[in-house]
Amino acid sequence: MGEQSAAGGSGRDERVDGPECLPERPVRSDRPEPGAAGGRPDSGAGGRAGRRRIRWGLWTPLTGLTGLVLVGAVLWLSGRSGAADAVWAVVTLTALLPAAVSVLRQLWRRRFGVDVIAVLALAGALGVGEYLAGAVIAVMLATGRTLEAYAQRRATRDLRALLERAPRTARRRTPDGGVEVVPVDRVAAGDRLLVGPGDVVAVDGVTEAPATLDESVVTGESRLVERAAGEAVASGVINAGAGFGLRATESAERSTYAGIVRLAQEATARKAPTVRLADRYAAAFVPFTLALAGLGWALSGDFIRAVAVLVVATPCPLLLATPIAIVSGLSRVARRGVLVRDGGSLEVLARARTLLVDKTGTLTAGRPRFAETVVAPGGEPDEVLRLAASVEQLSPHVLAAALVSQAGERGLRLTTPTEVTEEPGRGVRGRVDGRWIQVGQLASDLPGRTGHAGDLPGWAEQARSRAEAAGHSVVWVTDAGGPLGAVLFEDPVRPDASRAVSRLRAAGLSRIVMVTGDRPGTARRVADAVGVDDVLARCTPQEKVARVRAEAQRAVTVMVGDGVNDAPALAEAQVGVAMGATGATASADVADAVLTVDRLGPLADAVEVARYARRIAVQSATIGMGLAVLAMGFAAAGRLPPVAGAFLQEGIDVLVILNALRALGGGPRHSD
Repeated sequence: MGEQSAAGGSGRDERVDGPECLPERPVRSDRPEPGAAGGRPDSGAGGRAGRRRIRWGLWTPLTGLTGLVLVGAVLWLSGRSGAADAVWAVVTLTALLPAAVSVLRQLWRRRFGVDVIAVLALAGALGVGEYLAGAVIAVMLATGRTLEAYAQRRATRDLRALLERAPRTARRRTPDGGVEVVPVDRVAAGDRLLVGPGDVVAVDGVTEAPATLDESVVTGESRLVERAAGEAVASGVINAGAGFGLRATESAERSTYAGIVRLAQEATARKAPTVRLADRYAAAFVPFTLALAGLGWALSGDFIRAVAVLVVATPCPLLLATPIAIVSGLSRVARRGVLVRDGGSLEVLARARTLLVDKTGTLTAGRPRFAETVVAPGGEPDEVLRLAASVEQLSPHVLAAALVSQAGERGLRLTTPTEVTEEPGRGVRGRVDGRWIQVGQLASDLPGRTGHAGDLPGWAEQARSRAEAAGHSVVWVTDAGGPLGAVLFEDPVRPDASRAVSRLRAAGLSRIVMVTGDRPGTARRVADAVGVDDVLARCTPQEKVARVRAEAQRAVTVMVGDGVNDAPALAEAQVGVAMGATGATASADVADAVLTVDRLGPLADAVEVARYARRIAVQSATIGMGLAVLAMGFAAAGRLPPVAGAFLQEGIDVLVILNALRALGGGPRHSD
């Protein structure tokens, strides 16, 4: 909005409605469940029973297969080797069938990974009658899968906690002065709510009285925050003081917490992919394994040697240790206030070297402050402000809110606009009291407008020069006859921005570029204050995308932004990071990660944790594969029979999986 917007885009950086996502457990009726009134989540006996079932189900496959292997061992020790082989064959077949189906499904999708070795090892063990070896491989795979599931459950518990806390009901004031408890999906913008002590705020809103809030779930800050009457409050925060009134500004599905919940659901639903790391190893490891197995068989004429090679090559270090380390990293960055959509994005973040960052709302406060109104000779400042605020009433843009707020502080009576349209990069236009008014850039195409937008009268040139010198943003108010006035806003640099940039450099980002739609002078002042390497001013959304592409050709690139015009660049970047603490936006829809805290510092934590998790994943895979290759050499030479190889590989797998679990702790512990 405005010629040089405080929102960081070309003209204006719009906010739109956020991701439409209802809280996970909708209420079935208006009657509150125990503990649910006012948005309080509950954790009843049903939830605890469900968690017990999950824990029991987690260990059932491993327990069952291990029990059958032990039954076979008892039969063998009692001299009933035939029965023992039959039991071990059943165990082998139990593991082979689902693994084979999975491999065939992958081959159908033209994907070829390391799990084919496990299938060949199980099939080979059955084929040569090495039933004990096959059973040990089956137990090994079950052990790895169980440890993976355990690690994933532990690693995602922070994300699950968000889902469990999702507010389900709200206390809404009725026209007769009463209070009713309703499902959150029935709350609409404009409703007046009552937030009781300990309640979770169900929707974004504005306080009607002073409030003491615990905002740690949304912002990561552990300290209680005092909010004065009239201040904005995000959904998901907890009332840590007395009850207070809240006027809803968004519905539940468009509120801050709903966007965070949706991202958490996506993160927990997606398994950490092994494709990026594991299949990179598989491209060389699978052919090598098959060649070595074939060579051992060809030189000796003994097919058992080939089976032994496949047994010790069974790739649990790749299939399991890698995703365990990555998903552990997902949990740790979530605790730092950064929600990453999946393990693949975390791994790419670990390799990032270049950061492109939007200015407004990222390096600056993003909440513009009114500076002054400049009007044409004979004009009335309050009237210009009233016209601008009237048009902006229906806009969700941050500058629109500042205009309307300033008009309210001055006691101006606003008119409801008609025929309102909003165009990214240009501003908002509509009819106010029968007049066409545009707020944003200078307009040359309003009905009846003549001349060119660049033909500024002397007073307007002076206003623009003054704004340029002071680093203020200019919002032009225009009618069919030309510019009526300009509203100037200031957007101060965040106090922690310079430190955040320094920490990002320390985390391994060697090049930091600021991209903004603002003027070169203003952009350069901010760039010098925070210490970035380069700055691109007057940048349109298309130019941001082009710059991201150019930087990505030289190094893995991260883009950070918070507005609609940042969304294309976030989608183009190898890792797009949205500033989502102040509300869900279109940028969060396309981003690979969302900062749930309203500052840039936690991104440095996320980069450090991502690098540590990836280092542990690579270390686990390298150690496991190195030991496996050594054992494969002995197996090909006939020095390691299949059964002994199976037990050896089991030990290797447990070793590297336990090493991967280190990613749940240790490493960088710095917190901004």
